[in-house]
Amino acid sequence: MGLHSSITSGRTQPAPMPLLTAKSQNHSIARRAELAAQDGIDLALVSLSSPLGIETLPAADGAGLLDAYHEGVLALPHPFGAWAAASVDDPDPAALRKVLGAGCVGLQLPATALADADGYARCAPLLDELDRVGAPLFVHPGPAAADPSAPPWWPAMVSYVAQMHTAWFAWHEYGAPRLPGLRVGFAMLAGLAPLHADRMAARGGPATVPSAGVFVDTSSYGPEIVEAVASGLGPDRVVLGSDRPYAAPLLFGDARDEPVRRRNPARLFRTSHE
Repeated sequence: MGLHSSITSGRTQPAPMPLLTAKSQNHSIARRAELAAQDGIDLALVSLSSPLGIETLPAADGAGLLDAYHEGVLALPHPFGAWAAASVDDPDPAALRKVLGAGCVGLQLPATALADADGYARCAPLLDELDRVGAPLFVHPGPAAADPSAPPWWPAMVSYVAQMHTAWFAWHEYGAPRLPGLRVGFAMLAGLAPLHADRMAARGGPATVPSAGVFVDTSSYGPEIVEAVASGLGPDRVVLGSDRPYAAPLLFGDARDEPVRRRNPARLFRTSHE
């Protein structure tokens, strides 16, 4: 089972991916821990790869896979931590409560599960549990329809971006009004949706975007586009993310690293920060 990268608390790093391929060294636990140390990363949160579609399987089919994921990810050594995963076919807040109690920092859900009012109604038991215990939500791209004629990069550049763009606005329309205290992070700068603030204002969209407690991670983006998003959202809304082995974690090499790598993640996870 592959594992994907995610936002990380304090600092970020992608997940080890134990795959039986010639490139398995890229995903070995020891190598990823070594890279985290080289990148100055203190805590790397691992998440299930939502594009695999495990969360969207019929609950009976996915239960064993989710159990195996949690068992493996919670056993990882330092510097790794874990996001919980959950079925969106039959949401089980008791199961989520159990894995949060075992050490998961919050819950990752696929963007495809949070794209409209029906999705929020279906996932309400999970979101209510996060809100009850004060744990954050992480929104990550979900399954993408495979088109045999498309090039290999198509899902990452088209499907995932569209999913995150949709999820950003769906959160503000259906999630934030109901759960104003829930903290939520969006992978890959929310598909650059925050850059569309002017267009939304011109079309009569709400002035409450972004809502309180919303963060975006930097996975796969460089300094210029991160700066553009931060200028619209505010510099306190951006946290470090990574897509290793596809892209290394962002490093500004100046004072901008401190909020992105430490201060903002501490706010997302409500941890102390010196």
